[in-house]
Amino acid sequence: MTSFTPSRPQPGGPRNERRHTPKVNMSGLYQRAFKAAFFKLDPRVMINNPVMFVVWVGTIITILLAFNPGLFGPVPDNPVLFNSAIALVLLFTVVFANFAEAVAEGRGKAQADALRSTQSETMARKILADGSIEKVYSTSLRQGDRIQVLAGDVIPADGEVLDGVASVDESAITGESAPVLKEAGSDIASSVTGGTKIISDELIIQVTTDPGKGFIDRMIALVEGAERSKTPNEIALTVLLAVLTLVFLIVVATLTTLATYIGSPVSVAILIALLVALIPTTIGGLLSAIGIAGMDRVAQFNVVATSGRAVEACGDINTLVLDKTGTITLGNRLAEEFMPLNGHSQEKVASVALAASIFDATPEGKSIVRLAQQQGATIAFDKNTATAVEFSARTRMSGTNLPDSEIRKGAVKAIRGFVRSRGGQVPEGLDQAFEQVSRLGGTPLALCQDDEIYGVIYLKDMIKPGIHERFDQLRRMGVRTIMLTGDNRITAEVIAREAGVDDFIAEATPEDKIQVIQAEQAAGKLVAMTGDGTNDAPALAQANVGLAMNSGTQAAKEAANMVDLDSDPTKLIDLVTIGKQLLITRGALTTFSLANDIAKYFAIIPAMFAPAGIGALNIMGLNSPQSAVLSALIYNALIIPALIPLALKGVQFRPLTANQLLQRNMLIFGLGGVAAPFIAIKLIDLIIGSIGLA
Repeated sequence: MTSFTPSRPQPGGPRNERRHTPKVNMSGLYQRAFKAAFFKLDPRVMINNPVMFVVWVGTIITILLAFNPGLFGPVPDNPVLFNSAIALVLLFTVVFANFAEAVAEGRGKAQADALRSTQSETMARKILADGSIEKVYSTSLRQGDRIQVLAGDVIPADGEVLDGVASVDESAITGESAPVLKEAGSDIASSVTGGTKIISDELIIQVTTDPGKGFIDRMIALVEGAERSKTPNEIALTVLLAVLTLVFLIVVATLTTLATYIGSPVSVAILIALLVALIPTTIGGLLSAIGIAGMDRVAQFNVVATSGRAVEACGDINTLVLDKTGTITLGNRLAEEFMPLNGHSQEKVASVALAASIFDATPEGKSIVRLAQQQGATIAFDKNTATAVEFSARTRMSGTNLPDSEIRKGAVKAIRGFVRSRGGQVPEGLDQAFEQVSRLGGTPLALCQDDEIYGVIYLKDMIKPGIHERFDQLRRMGVRTIMLTGDNRITAEVIAREAGVDDFIAEATPEDKIQVIQAEQAAGKLVAMTGDGTNDAPALAQANVGLAMNSGTQAAKEAANMVDLDSDPTKLIDLVTIGKQLLITRGALTTFSLANDIAKYFAIIPAMFAPAGIGALNIMGLNSPQSAVLSALIYNALIIPALIPLALKGVQFRPLTANQLLQRNMLIFGLGGVAAPFIAIKLIDLIIGSIGLA
């Protein structure tokens, strides 16, 4: 039996229709990005992108050649106009690449500004050591301070509830208008976030962060890109692109000797143009934007990732470890039926169930009380003389202690042991009732008073609509799903079969989560999981991707590398999709960029060395060497802004295997990357020829 948890509002409606507040203001984004693109021409910025830095250096050299064509030696004619055209095209190639990055960064900054609007300096009621209250500015609060927050107040800092119960409006963070209940001592409802508003009652809170280090502050730094660092895959691809650039640089440098030898000397400006056309400038200009856009797509799902590495890791996940309750099932189990045993009447079982649950504030406990009262049960004792027995993972039961009696409900195995320890006997029908409820996919709770079992409570669990199809998609992508549940093996097996998970672990404990993750990682797998409680923190830290719920404890949020502001565990499945989409987009545009080089090669090389007798390779029939060079360069520049929407939005995701994705990418972006430049370069050549530019 899973431990009981207090209810919390679930995100309302389809995720793509949810209202996320505060609204991000994107007005003026492209104007600001265009200005930023020119500021990024600073060589200290450009050197971070080796491919575009080479283009930047080539731009400077061709600008000098536009003013002095004979800078590197005499030239047969005066190619000022041609050199100027090359310099201008190269400049815009660099600007367009910077523009792509600036647009992606601008979207992040807009989100940061929206989050920053939720922050304001407020007055806080600080509780001093002697118990008196002093009003101070929120910026003066430090970790460990205790504060009092009343109805209508904005919570001034992140913290943990020490005392009180209150409704808190978290719409400034999550976009959900339904208030959330916060109370002390709850594993998933005691954490509060600065900037949210208390709308009823009052709370005593202990501040858990210093000024500038709160949850919203970390969100702002992350979405704004202040803490963005390149991921391992991004670094590896950058190194590969730098090596390719170096190889082409060496090749182009040796062409001067070869061209002179065959009697077809080539100017420095054309050599630079050839180099820029051949190096992978398309992916080099879009690589950073793709990574930033991946973080942005995660943020649009109301998830905060601590780094781009976490987003990228989602795409490499092999195993998903999922809690049953709230992820695979709808969440709160409700009492459906009382099943009498041992000759007891329905009324008597309802009366004992009411007594066992009268202090149980969990949704399951409240549903048992409602069902019992509907059947006419009443409390036959003075509540002031009774004491509550809380549920624990060790005892696996809860109930009520009376002066002369003990009443318990809980896992069948636990109640069986409890009754036997009191000298009682287990009725014959218990196992049959246990199996009957379990095979319905429900949770059976046994019910006893002292040494006698009175019956079984049937808690009904509902599979989330569409979850089976989601797991089918994950399976086609090669992702294995493991369901963890505290339910007995029969119930777990029924739920697992209906949901379509690959494996399950029944009667799981928090320690089992870590063991499962470690076992999968030992087999070379990358593992993702969700959690919200303090007992989930070690497993969240162990997992390659740990998604903590915003409604969870501070420990869980600090251990995880992602936090879901909507507290929706099923979102982990969406994050896997986003991560894979990021990797697919990067791979697709890399394939397209490298395929482009083939067409640009056939455009420039035959035209450059036509006097050497290879003019037959000019299969596009370009007008002249100058026209071929300019056409290839113009295409090379224009393809970058043309692909910005795809880089930001991502390639459409399809649940396919790695081999199927590779074949699809090679077909669409490989062949497309070869065909598109042939067509575009020929059209640009016709335009250049018609206006007499070259």
